[in-house]
Amino acid sequence: MSRFMRKLVPLVTCIVMFAVSLSCAEQPLLPQEEEPQRLGYWDAVVLGAVEGFTEYLPISSTGHLILANKALGHDLEQGGGEAEGSVEQGRGVNKAAVDAYSIVIQGGAILAVLVIYWKDVSGIFFGMIGRNRQGLLLGRNILLAFLPTAVLGLLFNPWIEQHLFGHIPVAAALIVGTPIMLGAEHWRKKRSPREEEQAAGKDLHDISPLQAMFVGLLQSCAMWPGLSRSMITICGGYVIGLSPERAARFSFLLGLVTLGSASFYTTFLHWDIMYSSIDAGPALLGIFFAGICAALSVKWFVGYLSRKGLALFAWYRMIVAVAVLVVFGI
Repeated sequence: MSRFMRKLVPLVTCIVMFAVSLSCAEQPLLPQEEEPQRLGYWDAVVLGAVEGFTEYLPISSTGHLILANKALGHDLEQGGGEAEGSVEQGRGVNKAAVDAYSIVIQGGAILAVLVIYWKDVSGIFFGMIGRNRQGLLLGRNILLAFLPTAVLGLLFNPWIEQHLFGHIPVAAALIVGTPIMLGAEHWRKKRSPREEEQAAGKDLHDISPLQAMFVGLLQSCAMWPGLSRSMITICGGYVIGLSPERAARFSFLLGLVTLGSASFYTTFLHWDIMYSSIDAGPALLGIFFAGICAALSVKWFVGYLSRKGLALFAWYRMIVAVAVLVVFGI
């Protein structure tokens, strides 16, 4: 881990310095109040870091990105009677564009998991061509767990984007997730020695189809921004008898399909809106930075989860929710 971080820290430092210099260079000499702003390089670095560090932690990356956009001033609501996607003059970036980019930026986190869990991914590939039985079963379980979110996402995504992408729904979801996490952690620690032994021996290809579908149904609840896909699927992993490390691993691998589909779908659906407000340079920088930060986050989180559990993140969620309501209002 230390060697891994020593290699990444200089690279991350260079990226930050490069982004800051570009951000400063692109500032106009005079304020241009008649044109909506475009996403800057520094905005992309901030959003990439927030996405990368929070995507696989049980604290909701989407919720944190919504709050980060609000803090950066990219939360402008549509004015009365104005066309969809319009923005208030002279402030912020088109809200619809940054909301969409908050999903597309997950591509960086996807790449991080592809690299870290390459053995599992390659096992699934060889399983599909009949050369790895365990990989075939793992791929089946991931597909079954993905299906509920795929179906429900297509049905309810427009309503969710309209009603739940705001600081109050995010704060509510953060609060709701706290007792769920504390309850799941308490239940896990109360398992008998025999149950602990069974959990230690149960791998991801041993999950039954019904258990995979159960975790998938829980994941669909995380379409509520702030609840956290990682949180709910790790808790689901506890319930079906996985160890903390394997529950996290299943959550991350399931995220490859779920986040990848969401990113592709959002890019296809909102390409014109994002293109009107976000240049390719900042967009790609944010995705790249998200990948670097996600790799660091995953490496740290798996070890911490195995030693300490979920309690720290549960209390963090509550603190953030209260701070959001105090700062941004109810």
